[in-house]
Amino acid sequence: MNNVQEESLRDQKKFRRRLQIVEIARGIISARGLRSLKVRDVAEAAGCSVGSVYNEFGDFDGVILTVNRETVQALTARLRAVPAEDPVRQLYGLAETYLDFFAAHANLLHSLFEHRMEDDRPYPDDILQMVMDAFALMHPPLVRLLPDADDVKIALLSRTLFSAVHGIISLGLEERMVAVPSQMLRQQVEQFVETHLRGLGILPLR
Repeated sequence: MNNVQEESLRDQKKFRRRLQIVEIARGIISARGLRSLKVRDVAEAAGCSVGSVYNEFGDFDGVILTVNRETVQALTARLRAVPAEDPVRQLYGLAETYLDFFAAHANLLHSLFEHRMEDDRPYPDDILQMVMDAFALMHPPLVRLLPDADDVKIALLSRTLFSAVHGIISLGLEERMVAVPSQMLRQQVEQFVETHLRGLGILPLR
């Protein structure tokens, strides 16, 4: 076997190990939450040393950030698939899709929003931008519904709407507080979106 082949095999092994570490970390976060994630548990499950995990990702934050990136990518893909023909229905659909994704992947989303970097390092800009891009998917339907509003106002409205929907869902699914039955939570989200749109004059007041 020549040097090129050996290097290729090493790269493939490294790539597979990296994927395995991320998959193990994602499984632990999904099942038990971010606080249950320990580097020694991940290394043991992956059949490697703690040092190998750090070598692959720089530090343990690197593992968590990789999982978080994949979570927001999956969320954004789901949101982008919401039909856009009717802007009002699109806004309802975005809220409902977020609810469905959150209900299915609550711990992964909590990790995305709750993870704090070691030593108070700043959170990576690319992930923050990915989250903002997901929020901004409410921007186009609001532009269509409020054609006279300036772009700054639309951006603020889209962020506020998504943040409020996130809060309703997050608290509604929180079992340690007062969890809301799934159908009732769906109704609450729909009612909030409806009330918000009526307040903006998009839907007629009753």
